[in-house]
Amino acid sequence: MVSRAPQRRPAAVTIRDVAAAARLSVTAVSRHFNNRIVLPADTVARIEAAANELGYRPNVTARRLSLGSSESLGFVLSDIAYPFFSSIASAAEAECARLGYSLVIFNSRNLADNEIAHLRRIENAQVDGILFMTNHPAAPDIADTINRVRNVVLLDENVPNAQAPRLYARNRKGGRLATEHLLAAGHRRIAYVGGHERLISSSERLAGYREALEAAGIPVDPALILFPGYEAENGEAAFAVLDALNEPPTAIFVAADVVALGIIRRARAAGLSVPRDLSLVGFDDIPNVDVIDPPLSTIRQSAEAFGVRGVQLLVGLLKGDLEEETIEFVDVELVKRGSVAPPRLRRHWRTASRSAQTAPKADARPKRTSMGKKT
Repeated sequence: MVSRAPQRRPAAVTIRDVAAAARLSVTAVSRHFNNRIVLPADTVARIEAAANELGYRPNVTARRLSLGSSESLGFVLSDIAYPFFSSIASAAEAECARLGYSLVIFNSRNLADNEIAHLRRIENAQVDGILFMTNHPAAPDIADTINRVRNVVLLDENVPNAQAPRLYARNRKGGRLATEHLLAAGHRRIAYVGGHERLISSSERLAGYREALEAAGIPVDPALILFPGYEAENGEAAFAVLDALNEPPTAIFVAADVVALGIIRRARAAGLSVPRDLSLVGFDDIPNVDVIDPPLSTIRQSAEAFGVRGVQLLVGLLKGDLEEETIEFVDVELVKRGSVAPPRLRRHWRTASRSAQTAPKADARPKRTSMGKKT
């Protein structure tokens, strides 16, 4: 076997090579590629011809360092697999591309320390600014980090004391619309299942729920208000708690569609039918909730509006065109589908689910339950 000497890779073409071929100074050629000088058309043609002939490609990293900009934006979110978050990210990426930026996704895995670490990427110029979504608004150091690094826009949730523009959904309006829809269907015992109580989305949707009940003259029952979290398994746990009440609700306003899916799963396992035995209204209008059985009635907040407007706000902040005190809102709307129906003969779901097995004969007199309701 004949050994061969290793071949040397050709030296990379540098900007000095282009300048020599174009018979121009390195400074002029460098400024041209960095868009920091306007040259005569014939001079530009000489530079481009020399670059093409030599196969020169500008060093993007060096260009970003010289400009003091990464030309990239970051998006910090707790879970990229969460349907509403991933839809926002998709819309944000498209808007970034339209505006000449790239978007870097940072998945914090719902850990506050990871969120802080990702925010610090602004300091080492990995990104110019960050769209920030958190489930830890009160975590130590998050607000301080935002105030130090600047160039952050808060999406969906608040961080108290942070000096940053904010983009929220009209959560209170959504809570009111959802509860009014259940009231209009005839429900009077309506539960609320939210995320964590400290989150502005949960507290504001609860406020809308309260407003609708109070306007209808219905007292708010604390036993019907739960804050288990924003995951499907939280919905299953919430159903178990509500099912254990002496008088379960006939309907539930759920502050997230994903949680509503968990409630539906647990309700079906208990032999209940939605909406015959239990009515539900969710929040978000995530993909495919219109094709489940039954299709889920929900409050739609536009993921596209969050992504697009969030990027626009961040770019405006970077350019100095936006005040840090800015607060904007994404509107919401009620989407009526098949998960809401009138209460079944005014029964609650426990008696409704058992009625098929204990239905009285045609000539039997109606019996009363311990709650004084006819069955």
